[in-house]
Amino acid sequence: MKISIIILMLFSFFQAIQEKNSLTLTVTKVKNNQGVVRVLLFRGGDGFPDAVEKAYANASLKIEGNKASITFDNIPTGNYAFSVFHDSQNTGKLRTNALGIPRDGYGFSNNAMGTFGPPSFEKAAFRVTAGKNYVQINLR
Repeated sequence: MKISIIILMLFSFFQAIQEKNSLTLTVTKVKNNQGVVRVLLFRGGDGFPDAVEKAYANASLKIEGNKASITFDNIPTGNYAFSVFHDSQNTGKLRTNALGIPRDGYGFSNNAMGTFGPPSFEKAAFRVTAGKNYVQINLR
């Protein structure tokens, strides 16, 4: 019984060490400092790029100097993708014109682009590894 407890404690300790990964996102080329930058982080393709309820994490970032930044801590190792947009009027939705073309800046990790729509998860995906990880997205 004592050995089982020790093994369980060691497993928990090593699991805690593994999950000390951090992921810093910097969003650049924001048109102005009005509103916020909305961020969705996905751990798989399900719901990518816009299903908030299926995102691994989400955030609203304050814009300063036409850029925004956030660090997510304790991110497990794996494949992820970001989708972001500038919510200039702070409505919670991406504004589009009559043709569905975004009126505010938007972007995806790897600065991926899709053909007549958003890119696939695979195009935007990146790997979080042990330690500190950095991603930069330039809004379009």
